[in-house]
Amino acid sequence: MKILTLLVEDSLSLAKTVVEYLALENIDCDYAANGAAGLQLALRNPYQAILLDVNLPKMNGLEVCEALRRHGLDVPVLMLTARDTLTDKLAGFDAGTDDYLVKPFQMAELAARIKALASRRSAQAKLLRVGDLELDLSTRTATRASRRLSLTPTGWTILEVLMRNAPNVVSRTALEQALWDDDQPETDALKVHIYRLRQEVDKPFPYAMIRTLANHGVAIRAAGD
Repeated sequence: MKILTLLVEDSLSLAKTVVEYLALENIDCDYAANGAAGLQLALRNPYQAILLDVNLPKMNGLEVCEALRRHGLDVPVLMLTARDTLTDKLAGFDAGTDDYLVKPFQMAELAARIKALASRRSAQAKLLRVGDLELDLSTRTATRASRRLSLTPTGWTILEVLMRNAPNVVSRTALEQALWDDDQPETDALKVHIYRLRQEVDKPFPYAMIRTLANHGVAIRAAGD
């Protein structure tokens, strides 16, 4: 299964090299050239790892990382920088960085670190919880208000992506990518699957948790969010 990542780097030549190499390692990589654009992409898509340069226009890498943590995103962040002093590294870790890679770096090492971060996160997250909705990844059971839900494999994937990113909005494109990679159906299949998921997750309960935001995507939120 492909790993979905985001690269935020203001050097177009380096970004092109990184994106092309990671594609060979089965790692899909979205790209942003400045911190503000990178933050918006990170808040809208279910990335498994984010690669952040420190010296970025509009928002630097540390500011982007801090903003991600304030929004509740626990996606692994790998900081890419030419700064290699202990002070610089500590500043990155204080901002919420998970790992640090000093430029210039070998592409093979970059790919290995991305895979390790994505794998570590998957292993750690065994139980996802939003309000009274729980998703147990180890037993593959879903419950709401202690009532067991019956989900299709597609419904499970959608719900897992939404809960990993809650309460943030996940774009339709990101959901389609998680379900079908690049082999997406021509029909509006996602809309049908979300409707069926709502029948199971929301219909029997007092309030709806799955929210559709026009022209933005889908989010799952507890009452009051």
